[in-house]
Amino acid sequence: MNKAREGSTLARAQRRAAWLFLAPGLLALAAVGLYPLLDTFRLSFTDAFRGDPDPARWVGFAHYRALLADGAFREAVRNTVVFATASVALEFLLGLGIALLLAREFRGRAFMRTAMLIPWALPTVVAARLWAWMFNDVFGVVNDLLHTRLGLLPEPLAWTATPGLAMAAIIAVDVWKTTPFMALLLLAGLQLIPRELYEAARVDGASRWQQFRAVTLPLLKPAILVALIFRTLDALRVFDVIWVMTAGKFGTESLATYTYRQTMAFNRLGYGAAASVLVFLIIALFTAAYVTVLRVDRDR
Repeated sequence: MNKAREGSTLARAQRRAAWLFLAPGLLALAAVGLYPLLDTFRLSFTDAFRGDPDPARWVGFAHYRALLADGAFREAVRNTVVFATASVALEFLLGLGIALLLAREFRGRAFMRTAMLIPWALPTVVAARLWAWMFNDVFGVVNDLLHTRLGLLPEPLAWTATPGLAMAAIIAVDVWKTTPFMALLLLAGLQLIPRELYEAARVDGASRWQQFRAVTLPLLKPAILVALIFRTLDALRVFDVIWVMTAGKFGTESLATYTYRQTMAFNRLGYGAAASVLVFLIIALFTAAYVTVLRVDRDR
């Protein structure tokens, strides 16, 4: 009984210490983020217009009803989901392959681990502008390679000015830039798996595929879930790569670019705030789903 009581007291002391260390960061986060969030919610129920000297009037849920009936908003939701699904899936598959490769011993592995981070280290605006030039239909190197040199295209393509191709080009750029981040997270998870488990599996006669399925995937699942959380939430609020490459034109409008356009270009603060709230709610739903999956997996 005394040991149980001491263990309970120690656990409470550890929790108090943890909250004490977290308190400054939480207070700073609340001070920086809570007021803008609450003010955005308030603005979403008004007809606030940037530059209007008259005070904003209360309009209730009118903006939300208008958004749900707006075809451009629904298209932005669809584009965002397509972008997030395609980019995260490709980044996961490529990142897992790179992580598995870099987890093995070979000459030059340290150099490869460093070099693969270069795309991720580039600012997104710089990378997007670089690829926009490369995708140019007149003097871009992509058309020069695929059309002029390899003959794989019958004619040069306007990659960033053609519906369908523009979104594919943006997804390709995002995959090129962010796959190293996914690979880095998965590589960290792979390095936590004890080597003894693979040795025991080899002694039992397991093939490489059986080792991957029975040892690697189950033990890598927490790292996979964390990596997918980070990338999915980041992809759902994509703005910079789309704005730099297409400015949301040619079927590439995302939720973030739509919200920016309504707020800054059309000066509709209330309407843009309502769109921001819906984006926030969508991301919150994804976060809650991921946290639930993580909790269930941890309880198992």
